[in-house]
Amino acid sequence: MPDPGPSPLQSSLPGAAASFTARVLADAAAHGHAVPQLPTEAPAVQQLPTDTPAVPAASRPEAPTGAPAGIPAGLPTGLPAAALTATPTAAPAVGPSAVAPASPPDPGWVPRGPSGLGTAGLSLAARPESPASPVAPVAAPADALIIPGLYWHPVPEPDPVRVEEVSLRIKSWAVDEVQLFPEDWEGQFDGFSVGRYMVACHPDAPTVEHLMVATRLMVAENAVDDIYCEDHGGSPIGLGGRLLLAHTALDPLYSTAEYQPQWAESLHADAPRRAYRSAMEYFVRQATPSQADRFRHDMARLHLGYLAEGAWAETDHTPEVWEYLVMRQFNNFRPCPTITDTVGGYELPADLHAQPAMQRVLALAGNACTIVNDLYSYTKELASPGRHLNLPVVLADRENLSEKDGYLKAVEVHNDLMRDFEAASAELAAVCPVPSVLRFLKGVAVWVDGNHYWHQTNTYRYSLPDFW
Repeated sequence: MPDPGPSPLQSSLPGAAASFTARVLADAAAHGHAVPQLPTEAPAVQQLPTDTPAVPAASRPEAPTGAPAGIPAGLPTGLPAAALTATPTAAPAVGPSAVAPASPPDPGWVPRGPSGLGTAGLSLAARPESPASPVAPVAAPADALIIPGLYWHPVPEPDPVRVEEVSLRIKSWAVDEVQLFPEDWEGQFDGFSVGRYMVACHPDAPTVEHLMVATRLMVAENAVDDIYCEDHGGSPIGLGGRLLLAHTALDPLYSTAEYQPQWAESLHADAPRRAYRSAMEYFVRQATPSQADRFRHDMARLHLGYLAEGAWAETDHTPEVWEYLVMRQFNNFRPCPTITDTVGGYELPADLHAQPAMQRVLALAGNACTIVNDLYSYTKELASPGRHLNLPVVLADRENLSEKDGYLKAVEVHNDLMRDFEAASAELAAVCPVPSVLRFLKGVAVWVDGNHYWHQTNTYRYSLPDFW
């Protein structure tokens, strides 16, 4: 099947990146510095969350001293021009969808990001009025699972041509290349809908093969989780040894000539190691050495989180809420958005990725995504054998809440994390308006939205508790 080309981008990242870049470069131009001439089309600016009242014009802070009143033509925005305008949405208590009104392109104001549940997601500096652009609103699918009060962003449906192609290729890889699962698991594999998941999370991937890099890793990571830790025979007993050997499929052993072949043979010993080995081989062909090393580091974080959760299960320990959140910062989705530049066909330089502000953005993004998983998988985990730790369960136990109140408090925690993530992204974009930084921040925000979309629409795997 021919490559259908890239899909449009969408993002939850506030418009601070583009507008701040334009201001910085306009100021540079005013002082006689050379300014590169890039496309003038600016991304659409995001509106306030729908559950937050608009800020009256009289109360908005003044523009920074010395900032130009308008942006000259010809200045770069620093972000892809195809950004869509999905507005932050608190899902309604009743109704199957949440609709995001469109917002016009407007680089003449700077959003700032106070965080925390119930606060304004952005406060606005004064800006000139602009006519609205005729952009179609984006709504949640009619059969989507709606969690009342959850803070999220509607996204366009992923490109169906790419979804079909990725789904075909990943099934072929899983069955023919790595023999990932027996025949009776096929329905669960198909129901995971990993093609739709990855296309929604990486709409800027230049080719299907770039998408496949992320898709293989996602499937391999889930195989390790299911087979070593959870649903398909997983156990905390001996987990450390299994994870260590599997990790060497990502971070290879360098040993003596006598023992190296035995290690290499061990990488084919079980499905998780076969999947890790193959997915990583494809990844390093597409990634730079620094991107590959970054991914290995984040996978080590993930495995450490698996071990902490396994240790608690083995000793029947319910952690404090803050302890659970520590574990979830490691046992979370972080390795997925951290490769957004590899999948997008560019590189965020290692020194910029390592900045504490960028690390905070990535941690908050991973944390928010993981609490989304706790919320949507809540009933699935309750129906599984044994006791599964998730945030609603821990909150109910440690804060003496009912099941319903524990769940609703977990929604609040998620919302705080999301707003903190968006504020941290806007702050970083403002102080470091480097094009690769801005594109990477946008890619992470797109991944966060795509991850929520997949959970919300995957009714094969998920259902919601009857709390409303």
